[in-house]
Amino acid sequence: MINAVIVGFGNVGKCAYDAVLNAPDMELKHIIEPAEKSIPQDLKKICMSNVDDLKGADCIDVAILASPSRLCPDIAETLLNMGICTVDSYDIHTNIWEVKCRLDEVAKKSGAKSIISAGWDPGSDSIIRALMQAMSPKGISYTNFGPGMSMGHSVAAKAVEGVENALSVTIPAGAGVHKRMVYVQLKSGASIEKVTQLIKADPYFSHDETHVEQVDDVTALLDVGHGVNIIRKGVAGNTHNQIFEYSHKINGPAVTGQMLVSAARAVVKQQPGCYTLIEIPVIDMLAGEREDLIKGLV
Repeated sequence: MINAVIVGFGNVGKCAYDAVLNAPDMELKHIIEPAEKSIPQDLKKICMSNVDDLKGADCIDVAILASPSRLCPDIAETLLNMGICTVDSYDIHTNIWEVKCRLDEVAKKSGAKSIISAGWDPGSDSIIRALMQAMSPKGISYTNFGPGMSMGHSVAAKAVEGVENALSVTIPAGAGVHKRMVYVQLKSGASIEKVTQLIKADPYFSHDETHVEQVDDVTALLDVGHGVNIIRKGVAGNTHNQIFEYSHKINGPAVTGQMLVSAARAVVKQQPGCYTLIEIPVIDMLAGEREDLIKGLV
């Protein structure tokens, strides 16, 4: 059995909890959540308030980081230094290589392992893009998200000064271009003009057309559904016009939580270091005997 802890018990953490409970090869040892009041009464006995509380804990194989992306590298480094493997769904695409290199050095020194950016995008969609490129090495891929709630963008908007609550909805414009519709509930005395300026300057939003709208109650708009359509048009050998398409419509937190648990299964099988999902054999993410998986899937 793989002994796991979940760090963070928001939308993704709760879905990761469900996925761990349904995994035949995992056992949940602890939940790390500073806001312990958000933990159901029956789980308080395994709840800790800080990752430092894991120092000296026995038999922890992997920590599943269900934390905001900007916190994940620091949390992962702390845990890796304890010798605990980590997985996360870090989703700031432009910084993934930098974070991978940073955590790779830490993991190798401590003899631990880490998989970063193991949600659905980046994550499972990254595997799809890689497979399409293997089938058609020359060409162009377009990833069109939505329409739906972006968890990472929503968390980033919530962190802006003056924002009480926020929802960021991704609207696909086609050819990999997106609009961001950001609905904000302001704190008393906050200025919508200032909040809009800060949101548009954030790296999560600065590269896309972003519209910010003030609303009275963000929860009235909340729908965690999301989706993606990935298209590649390219060349296989010397044959042009090879077209590949992949689509899904999902509950974002549920798939993210499930992918984190699948990555947690895979990370303990790797050599020390930090990886992204495209570097991991897909079979390592699956529960079951290798012989049965090959017979059933190949």
